[in-house]
Parts: sequence; C-alpha cells; structure tokens
Amino acid sequence: MGAIHLIRHGQASWESDDYDQLSTLGLRQSAWLGQAWEASGWKPDWSVAGSLKRHAQTAVAAIDAVDGDLYDIDAGWDEYDHLGLTGHASAADRPTDPREFQQLLDAALERWVSGGEAPETFEAFTRRVLGSLDAAVAQAGSGRGVAVFTSGGPIALVTSYLLAGDASLFITLNRVAVNAAVTTLIVGRGGTRLLTFNEHTHVPRDSVTFR
Repeated sequence: MGAIHLIRHGQASWESDDYDQLSTLGLRQSAWLGQAWEASGWKPDWSVAGSLKRHAQTAVAAIDAVDGDLYDIDAGWDEYDHLGLTGHASAADRPTDPREFQQLLDAALERWVSGGEAPETFEAFTRRVLGSLDAAVAQAGSGRGVAVFTSGGPIALVTSYLLAGDASLFITLNRVAVNAAVTTLIVGRGGTRLLTFNEHTHVPRDSVTFR
C-alpha cells in the first residue's frame, strides 16, 4: 500500500510585493516538517512540487532535513490565480487585511466554481489537478511514499473529490488550509482514500498560520 502526502507550502510573503516567496516563518514551518520526518525515520521515495517558488522553497527545506532525493516539477499542482480571480493586478493592489481579502476571495471562488469567466476556468483547474493526482497515484501504487508540495487549492479540491465525489467541499476546505500542513492519502487495491486532512502537529501552536 502506498501513501501520498500533500503538503501545503509554508507561509508566503503576504505583506511583500512578491507573494510567491516564503516568509521567515514559512521557512521555519517547512523545516519543522522535515525535522518531524527525520524524527520518525521517514523520507519520501519520490517527491514532486508545483512550479511556484513557494513550492520549491518548501520542498527544499523539508527534503534537506532527511537527505532526500531531488524533486520533480509538475505545474499541475500550481495554485489558482487568486489575484486574477479577485480582480487585483498585483499584490500591492489587494487589501492588506487578510480577513478582508478572504471575504473577497470566497466570493470570487463562488463565482468561479459556478462557471464564472477566468483565464483558467474551474473546470480546467480541476482537470489539471486531478491529472497530476493520477500521476502521483501511479508513483505511490507500488507501495512507495510520495511527497507533493503544492498549495491549499489543489489540496482542497483533491480532498473534496475523495470525500464527496465532486467539488462541493472545495471552498470550505480551502478556507481552513494551514501552512505546511500535510494531507495524507492511502493508495491500494481499493483505490485512493483520504487518511488525514490538514495535519500540522509539527508546527508549534503559536506559529500556525492560514495565510
């Protein structure tokens, strides 16, 4: 039986013009994950990351702690364009209050999921994420441990499909994704099943972040 560990990236640089960089805390969150792996004696047999910088930085910080192999890159694990969906040209244009931005994002996601126009439709997003999941399942099916470094959106989508068979839980699950948290899937003869969602005991309580 194989296992797939879907890892949300560490905290990104919310207050920076370049959101796609881990913050100092985000680097620590990612390193804590690697240290937890080291303490348990586990390391991935195969790793893959989305193409974003925050995915790569999370992967390096975690994998280095266990002297793991290099990771592959699969842009299918990239996040949706949150700024594009909310109508902001850049990070500098969006609200600085994360709670205010979350309200805008939730409304934008509702429109998107319902078929609203966007450079990447929700249907296309779903196809690419589930296609990348199929590739990870193929890697894990031989009894291997797979680490996927991605974002909250793809993790929420995969989890929704495993729990409900559709995207009906996507927005709810996306809202509670913790930085550097791990969602674990089991791959066996009976298919792919959810084992844990959003597990983050490796992150100290006062260092838990959602954005």
